[in-house]
Amino acid sequence: MYAQNKNRGSRISRAFAIFGAAVSASAAVENHRRPKNSDLTILGIDPKAFDRIG
Repeated sequence: MYAQNKNRGSRISRAFAIFGAAVSASAAVENHRRPKNSDLTILGIDPKAFDRIG
C-alpha cells in the first residue's frame, strides 16, 4: 500500500515539474529570452537542438 502511495506522489510531483517547466519556458520565449537548460530537459527538448531553432 505504501509503495502505491509513494508512486502516486511521484507521478504528481513529476506532473507539477513538467507544468512548471512549460510555464517557465514559454514565458522565456515570449520575452525573447532563452529558456533554462533544466526546463528544456524536463520537457524532453535537447538544449543544443533548441539553439538551432531559428
